[in-house]
Parts: sequence; structure tokens; C-alpha cells
Amino acid sequence: MVIAIGFEGSANKLGIGIIRDGEVLSNPRDTYITPPGQGFLPRDTAKHHQAVALEVLHKALKEACLKPQDIDVICYTKGPGMGAPLVSTALVARTVAQLWNKPIVAVNHCIGHIEMGRLVTGAENPTVLYVSGGNTQVIAYLQKRYRIFGETIDIAVGNCLDRFARVLKLSNDPSPGYNIEQLAKKGKKFLELPYAVKGMDVSFSGLLSYIEEKAVGLIESGEYTPEDLCFSLQETVFAMLIEITERAMAHCGSQEVLIVGGVGCNERLQEMMYIMAKERGAHLYATDERFCIDNGAMIAQAGYLMYKSGQTTSLAETSCTQRFRTDEVEVTWRD
Repeated sequence: MVIAIGFEGSANKLGIGIIRDGEVLSNPRDTYITPPGQGFLPRDTAKHHQAVALEVLHKALKEACLKPQDIDVICYTKGPGMGAPLVSTALVARTVAQLWNKPIVAVNHCIGHIEMGRLVTGAENPTVLYVSGGNTQVIAYLQKRYRIFGETIDIAVGNCLDRFARVLKLSNDPSPGYNIEQLAKKGKKFLELPYAVKGMDVSFSGLLSYIEEKAVGLIESGEYTPEDLCFSLQETVFAMLIEITERAMAHCGSQEVLIVGGVGCNERLQEMMYIMAKERGAHLYATDERFCIDNGAMIAQAGYLMYKSGQTTSLAETSCTQRFRTDEVEVTWRD
């Protein structure tokens, strides 16, 4: 049996997870939370990761009841993500690999999400909607690659939600997107917003600029509540995502759809996707916050599959890249 440990630190979460042949043994993480109305800067996020790395590592080993000598392979996020947090986390993984004398595998963050989703839900060959703070893509597997059918042409859907949360001065604990979701459940009045689907791609920046500009005036006038605006924003951006996902499913003849990434926890997005899938006679697969939010186990799972298929990364190549496309990776572990 192969035991893999994964280090994930591409954004504001430092996660370290351990997988043994597809079984999650431990998956602790620590989130860097900033004051309401503020985002997280790469430099400060990297400092957070450096400060908590050893604590999270000890916790992962303790929960799994393992010692360093039990680990077979070290896996880390190569990208995509924020430069400084990626580098600080990779440094920890490289150091551990050398101290423990273990092979190391560089993992694509997006593929980590996909493989964790497939493992947890049992989905075989789904069309994937990958939605997070930094990425928005519709993906399907073909001929040893995860092919990108459509994506955002500007900002990610999670970034769009996070930035609107700053306008409303919502708390970043546990996440701005989660707090928007809770307010949206109480929204009743719909504000029509720009709807920008361009072929298989989506655009969120114009919609965000529009609602940012209007929000304060609409709330102060009493015409709309913050709950109404959160509701309107969610309904519009999620409808755009459902549209391009359905188009990809139709093109692929797919009867499975899998939602991954931090925004994939959103219950309203899951509900809308379920309705679309049901109308097509397809099946929806989704996970909860343990696995859809960035975590170390997903990097361990993808690294485990790569390692089992004969892939390792030389120490000289254990770099990071902020732009690491999903379709750049040869998928050697699938037929």
C-alpha cells in the first residue's frame, strides 16, 4: 500500500493531508482570515503558512497515527495559485522530502480538486465544473488530458463573490462566499444584472463593476436589502455557470456532472445544477466543505495517482508556477 502526504498552500489555506490507497487518514488545515472588507495579500498569506506549517504537519501525522518513515511519497501544489504562498509551501514540502529521504511529486492544483472529487463521490467520467476563488473552468477528460471546454475570461466566480462581500463589509470568517450564501437565502427581491456568457466562456468583471457601483445607493434608498443583492448576484452568476456546463455535457454526451472547488460547497449552486442534471437524465456529484475547499488530501490523492503511474519530480524541477493550466498535465493514471 502507498501512503502519500500532500501539502496545499496556493491561497489562504495551508492544508496537509495523508492518503493511503484512496483512504483519507487525516486532512487538517489552517485558514488565514483577514478583517472584514479586506482581501488577503500574498506576502502576509505566505507568512501565515510559514507560521503554522509545522503545527499542521504534526497534526496530520498524529491524526493518521503515522511516523515520517511510514510515508512513501511527498506531494505538493506546483500551481496555479498565489506566488508567495505557493513558494513557502513548496519549500516545506522540499525540506520534508529531503529530511525524510522520500520521492516528491509536483501536483496541479486543479487536478487535485478533480481527483479528490472523483474519489469521494465515485463519479467515473464526469463533466467537471471547477469553481473557486482563483479558477472557473468547465472540464472534461479525453485522451490523457483534462480538456478545458470553457472558462472565465477575466476574474473567477469566487473572486467576484469575495469582492462583493468586501463592498458589504461581510466577515471573512469562515469565508466571504459562505456569508454571501447565508444572506442570499433571505433575499426576496431580484435585481437584474448583466449576464455575460460568450460561447463557452463567462465574464464576471462587468457584472461585478455594475453591482459594486449600484449597491450602496440601492441599500441606502431602501429599494434593495443586502440580502436581495446577494441573492441576485448568486442567481445570475450561477445561471451563467449552469448554462456553459450544460452545453459541455451536451457536446460530450455526458450523464455525470461533478462540482469541485471552494464555491462548489454552495448549496444553491448544487441545487441549480441538480435541477439541470435531472432534466437531462444525468447525475450530479458534489462534496461538502471538507473536500471542496482547498485541502492537503486532494494534493495527496492526485500525487498518489501520479506516483502509482510512475511519475515523480526531480528536486531540481520542484518549482512553482502561478499559471499552470489544467490541460498541460498528461494524465498517465486514466485509460
